[in-house]
Amino acid sequence: MTDEVAKWVLAWPWLLLALPLPWLAARLLPVSGSKLDAALRIPFGDELRALQREADRAPRVRWSLLSLVAWALLCVAAARPQQLGEAVQPPQTGRDLLLAVDLSGSMGTEDMRLGGYAVDRLSAVKAVLGDFLDRRVGDRVGLLLFGERAYAVTPLTPDREAVRQQLNDSEVGLAGRDTAIGDAIALTVKRLIQNAGSGQGQRVLILLTDGVNNAGAVSPDNAAQLAADAKVRVHTIGFGGEGAGSGFFGLRTPQPSEVDEATLRSIARKTGGRYFRARDTSELAGIYAELDRIEPTPQPGEVQRPRVERYPIPLLLALAVAALGFLIRHARLPVSVTR
Repeated sequence: MTDEVAKWVLAWPWLLLALPLPWLAARLLPVSGSKLDAALRIPFGDELRALQREADRAPRVRWSLLSLVAWALLCVAAARPQQLGEAVQPPQTGRDLLLAVDLSGSMGTEDMRLGGYAVDRLSAVKAVLGDFLDRRVGDRVGLLLFGERAYAVTPLTPDREAVRQQLNDSEVGLAGRDTAIGDAIALTVKRLIQNAGSGQGQRVLILLTDGVNNAGAVSPDNAAQLAADAKVRVHTIGFGGEGAGSGFFGLRTPQPSEVDEATLRSIARKTGGRYFRARDTSELAGIYAELDRIEPTPQPGEVQRPRVERYPIPLLLALAVAALGFLIRHARLPVSVTR
């Protein structure tokens, strides 16, 4: 532990001004009672008083010293000594951000390249989204997967690793082969309203799809209006290259990509978000970098050092010293007189 971490401070140091009060009381206050002449005088009274003073002198000295020590410890305890802990810099409360990822059948198309290898669209999304999650410190992030149906897989949580794990475990077709964009937005709005954080009321949906809405009970236009009414900002991403399919002898032949850009643009415009188009992994990574810019993570809060109260230590010592002084003062030590 460093010296800085082990630093001790007093919350109320002005209470140490009470330290000289016993000395001032002894000096300024009158002695109570009056000295009375002895009713009976004996010829060897001086010798008896000398013996008594000799017997009481040591306990009285010890009692006086212990009383002063106990008083000093009580003053220190009253001043509230505190130990400063390690400095922490908590992030400010961030936004509620929900990721909606398309798992329809077309997300299995292998028209993406990652590390020099051809991969399917969902694998590319997993790789790029993982980096995006690493940068969302301070936000509560949730994950929604949709295809023919929409499912809220991960609730809003600061545990980004849990969101990453659920995304990595997802598979193409897990929610059906078709695409229900409207249902995904509607479910997102419901989740964000039910689990709204106390941050700054910022609710954001990032929706990624590579197809056209062809399933679900809610149309994309109605879902976008629900999001706008709930003040949920929706950024839409149309993802996918030219597509590829299996031809003769296993050769991959180009196929047109079916991204409903008009609908995705309309959703983003109605909710105050932006529409992006990504045809490969580099463009997708650039989009998430742009989202980092327009939806910045909260800046770290003011540096704080927790304070641990340590006043019980001098308080307990004061009680122990007072108890010891009480025992010394009331101890009856035998005094032997030798003639």
